[in-house]
Amino acid sequence: MAKRTDWGLPHSAITPEEVYLNRRKFMQGTALLAATAVLPNPEYALKDAKLTKPELATSYNNFYEFSLEKGGVKPLAEKWKIPSPWKVEVTGLTDAKRSYTLEELVGLGGPLEERVYRFRCVEAWSMVVPWTGFPLYQLITKLKPKKEAKYVAFTSYANEKEMPNIKAQPHYPWPYTEGLRMDEAMHPLTLMATGLYGKPLPGQNGAPMRLVVPWKYGFKSIKSVVKIEFSAEQPKTLWNQLAPDEYGFYANVNPEVAHPRWSQASERVLDGKLFPTRIKTLKFNGYEKEVAGLYKDLDLKKNY
Repeated sequence: MAKRTDWGLPHSAITPEEVYLNRRKFMQGTALLAATAVLPNPEYALKDAKLTKPELATSYNNFYEFSLEKGGVKPLAEKWKIPSPWKVEVTGLTDAKRSYTLEELVGLGGPLEERVYRFRCVEAWSMVVPWTGFPLYQLITKLKPKKEAKYVAFTSYANEKEMPNIKAQPHYPWPYTEGLRMDEAMHPLTLMATGLYGKPLPGQNGAPMRLVVPWKYGFKSIKSVVKIEFSAEQPKTLWNQLAPDEYGFYANVNPEVAHPRWSQASERVLDGKLFPTRIKTLKFNGYEKEVAGLYKDLDLKKNY
């Protein structure tokens, strides 16, 4: 699969005040690699898009290990002493099974890129944010999964002493788990992110490394990854186990399929206004041209 680095937005979509685009050096704790700028491509331009303000994107977060309240995540996550070195276990159907440091994974998956993506939560709110990271397919290619591997599963960091809501919600099937079909994981849009707004990921946004799958609802983009597993069977995921009628495995953004408790036809833009802007939701979150082919033989109303 040819490498694509043109999935960003045009500079015209970004205000001067938001010019983190002077391309500051990206630092990940002990200095990983300098971020590589992504040149915008008009073919994928989102002319009406505007970056969400950093203070909003980093203070309105779902990270249930810390809190059920979006505004309550940041103050708790800021107290979290992120383990260093960060270790990620690679296991399952691959001969590359072992524990890797974050630096090693970035070395395998890099060089780092900066991409601006739409982000759509299943709760019908959205934002537009710039991520720093590397395409997941580059890492998978280096890890050489066996041909029987049809899925990639991910597990989040979990420590009830540091993350108080784990103990407070014992009915949740902790740790947080998610998964993708191999072709979804290998799609050039799928990103392993290590930064946000030109800086290392803050704890509340999934430090130090998270998944970003922009055509799916946000809960698929698992935070603080500590395990990557290649499997032949569809992996169990936290939300699909907890509420299978509400949260399907695929979780593709689809305005035609309502959540059991609300419509998905429109979304509230995270803009800080007293009465937030509402816009129509785009199928596959606006990435239909790039990813619809993955699901040409799949009934998306049954496989939500």
